Amino acid sequence: MNRFVAVLVKSTIGIAVLTTLLIAQGCSPRVKSQEAAADKEKPTTAQPMGSMDHQEHETSKSEHQKGGIDHSEHSGNKVTTQVKLTTPKDIKPNTTVPLVINVQDKDGKAIANFDTFQEKLMHLIVVSDDLQFFNHIHPIYKNNGRFEVQANFPQPGSYTLFSDYKPTGNTEQISVLKTQLPGKSPSTPPIDLKLNKTFGDIKANLTFSQPTLKVGEEVTLSFDLKQTSNNQPVQNLQPYLGELGHLVILKQSSPLTRADYIHAHALKNTPSGKVNFMTNFPTPGTYKMWGQFNRNGRILVVDFGVNVQ
Repeated sequence: MNRFVAVLVKSTIGIAVLTTLLIAQGCSPRVKSQEAAADKEKPTTAQPMGSMDHQEHETSKSEHQKGGIDHSEHSGNKVTTQVKLTTPKDIKPNTTVPLVINVQDKDGKAIANFDTFQEKLMHLIVVSDDLQFFNHIHPIYKNNGRFEVQANFPQPGSYTLFSDYKPTGNTEQISVLKTQLPGKSPSTPPIDLKLNKTFGDIKANLTFSQPTLKVGEEVTLSFDLKQTSNNQPVQNLQPYLGELGHLVILKQSSPLTRADYIHAHALKNTPSGKVNFMTNFPTPGTYKMWGQFNRNGRILVVDFGVNVQ
């Protein structure tokens, strides 16, 4: 079993976090990411991985950063990458703050070229570790391996950031980053398992292609979206990032890891007002999912919880 040790260190400038990367199959129904994180140099254990991982530490004059290298192979391509997240020293809840993500090779040299996929150079999924907060944002590339984005964290506690991008000449990659907001975290409410919900002026109903969700079995998840005013199917859905919809699924666990992350794309040729996704669940447990749909330029986010046997 591989072990990841992550160090979160404060300095006069900021907090920096490093993740390891694993090449994932591009555009597959299920993509996984994993990292173990720790505070004050307290080690934690990551779940098993199929590669060798090495932990290193490096310090500059302006910031302290923890380092790690993950050697991974896919389709004969071998890629070794370091990714560093830098945040302000003190992040306050409900305050917009700048995030900087630097992508480097194993020698610390910036990876300069990235391919556009799903209409962006990088997708960043930000979730609170209690799965109560979700955001899908897109860092802007500033050249020399550096991405920048503004983000907002609603309350104290731990947050996990899943970064998705594609260096030129390689397959889509996923990294897992961690950050922490100081203060007392609120108690974690149970995940809502109702399959019929209302989001603003939209009623959403989630159904499955089989009566019970079981580990390892392919299943179609169907989102039926209707207007609350007349109970008619939503007619004005438009593509979002090149698809009719996007679906992020996370297993409830602590800490959140690569193995808990699933990203599915909408199937084509579905009836009006319906969006279908196909995926499978790797382990039993409770999962939370967020579906994203474009209604005339406004992104609708619907969330549901499910149990998998």
